[in-house]
Amino acid sequence: MIRAVTPITRRLAATFLLFLVAVVPGYAVEIQEVVSPKGIRAWLVQDDFVPLVSMRFAFKGGSAQDPKGKDGLANLMTGLFDEGAGDLDSNSFQDKLDDVGAEMSFNADDDSITGSMRMLSDKRDEAVELLTLAVNNPRFDQAPIDRIRQQVIAGIKASERNPNTIAGRKFAEALYGDHPYGRQSEGTEQSLMSITHDDLAAFHKRNFARDNLIVGVVGSISPEELKPLLDKVFGDLPEKAQLATVSDAKLAFGKTTQVDYALPQTSISMVYPGVRRKDPDFFAAYIMNHILGGGTFSSRIYNEVREKRGLAYSAGSNLANRDHMAALMISTATRADRASETLQILKAEVAKMAKDGPTEEELAEAKKYLVGSYAVNNLDSSSAVASTLVGLQDENLGRDYIDKRADLINAVTLDEVKAAARKLLLTDPAILIVGPPLS
Repeated sequence: MIRAVTPITRRLAATFLLFLVAVVPGYAVEIQEVVSPKGIRAWLVQDDFVPLVSMRFAFKGGSAQDPKGKDGLANLMTGLFDEGAGDLDSNSFQDKLDDVGAEMSFNADDDSITGSMRMLSDKRDEAVELLTLAVNNPRFDQAPIDRIRQQVIAGIKASERNPNTIAGRKFAEALYGDHPYGRQSEGTEQSLMSITHDDLAAFHKRNFARDNLIVGVVGSISPEELKPLLDKVFGDLPEKAQLATVSDAKLAFGKTTQVDYALPQTSISMVYPGVRRKDPDFFAAYIMNHILGGGTFSSRIYNEVREKRGLAYSAGSNLANRDHMAALMISTATRADRASETLQILKAEVAKMAKDGPTEEELAEAKKYLVGSYAVNNLDSSSAVASTLVGLQDENLGRDYIDKRADLINAVTLDEVKAAARKLLLTDPAILIVGPPLS
């Protein structure tokens, strides 16, 4: 059903743009911890500049909790929360969302199911009522299940013609083995067709609980106003989630996966060990990765692969962290006839970093960028701040982390970065090559 943009929805968009301007680099973020009468905890950044409230929340679990043979269950469920709840069917629910000018969304990743709502302050009670219904009493009616399921299946079928998607799946299987991270989070046509209303209801009951809940709120709302709202939305959920135990993934380092395709370009991915966020060496590894490949236009990999040789449009690395895996991943795509050369350049840059580490100048520049870019990347809108509040809680970083972060980065020494490079980059990596066989 296609809906026209209503005046109140346009008002929400205009209000959000004002708040986008209000939350800019240098913006003082004062985080308050709010505890409701029923014990629901949330972090709040109160800002009355514009009459808008953004809420983000996460239930730990995610697609890794999909039962065997029911791959895609969590992902399918997240498409159904605004398709009817309580006594409102799909059309009625979405009409009411439009009427109050609220935006609500849900998403599943491997480790959590996240939700968000952005609402106008003067329509807060009506918007919260809809969110309460969605969180506590989703209907999972058959017609929406069938429709959303077919949309997901159509996307899966379309992606099956994409060699990079196919290769990514093969690489995940090779890298993670039989770990849940190796499965397709969106599911397969067969697994999706097996999912029933009862499967969805049971998964919701097991995973939506108070003990695996994280909440972040930003906007024009006081702690005293937030407390009853938290209880209304989350206070009647089960006390404890019933999550299946998920072990840490054991990555298949030293293995090369070649996916042969007659393509003009070859994609290359390399996976090395990573570092957990709670590890005392995290910031040393974080800075090292930035110098190696994380800095978009300043890294060694970008400079060697693109700037000096023009072998690729982009090339870089990132530190990937999940609840049960940490890795440093390098990726690029180049002309098929230059793929072998590009791979050797990547290996050479990794070996150079592992042997010698960065220079003092590189370390100083990396620190300057990583300190200065944080607000731009994490605090540039109400939604971004709310997401950051959830992420900080998820990682147990403390409400003072934003204030401490610059000092933590600046305290890292050159020797610590060199040690992090040796620790992570001396391992024989897992490699994925998508394209014609290397010459």
